[in-house]
Amino acid sequence: MSNSADSQGTGSTGAGPVRKNGFRPVRILTVGVFALAGLLFFTSFNTAKGTDIRSDDNLLKLSDLIQEHSRKNKELDESNASTRDENEKLAKRDDGSSKTQDDTLTGLEKDAGTQKLTGKAITVTLNDAPPNATAKLPGYPEPQPDYLVIHQQDLQAVVNALWQGGATGIKVMDQRLISTSAVRCVGNTLILQGRVYSPPYKIQAVGDPAKMQKSLADSEAIQNYMVYVNVYGLGWKVTEDGTVTLPAYSGTVDLHYAKPVG
Repeated sequence: MSNSADSQGTGSTGAGPVRKNGFRPVRILTVGVFALAGLLFFTSFNTAKGTDIRSDDNLLKLSDLIQEHSRKNKELDESNASTRDENEKLAKRDDGSSKTQDDTLTGLEKDAGTQKLTGKAITVTLNDAPPNATAKLPGYPEPQPDYLVIHQQDLQAVVNALWQGGATGIKVMDQRLISTSAVRCVGNTLILQGRVYSPPYKIQAVGDPAKMQKSLADSEAIQNYMVYVNVYGLGWKVTEDGTVTLPAYSGTVDLHYAKPVG
């Protein structure tokens, strides 16, 4: 084996075999490191474009971007609602329909949530626990951060219980829910129909107050939530509001993904 190595040439220094291309393994590694470093410097230059990429002052925080989009979505919703009202007024004036037909359409619109709804209501308010909360009852572990915030399933449990209790309309924060509404949480923020909200979260429902409160009390998911209320201090409050008027849903009513069957 040594003869084979010698036939490749060891050089006068006797430093050992070299590859046929004349590069030692360590030299190849060195070249690779410098090439990678050059790529990183080039990428950093293109990203920075002459700015200090370590400075927060030169970066738009993601939270700021989300809030800006939320504000714009609110403005678009308000503009859309105004335009839709004008279109409906023109349509009713010129469509030649009878009063019975108009009344039927109004009833369907109320069921769909695109018309204002007046009636007796209750409001459920959920809130995060204090950040320094500790277990209030013996036998429970000290809280993890996850125990102290409102989760998506908590909000969904309230909304579902209110529907099951006969609610004829529900408003979450300042938005009316319709059949395509989805209550989603990211971190400790609520994203509803393109807009972002922070706790406390208020859910108002029109219907029979007694039936809706009973449905809340009977919900297993809310019973589980109440354990965290009593042990760790999550916020829970139910109030009767008397007669209120829920706003009409102001967003788009187009279905982007559904299509007729058949």
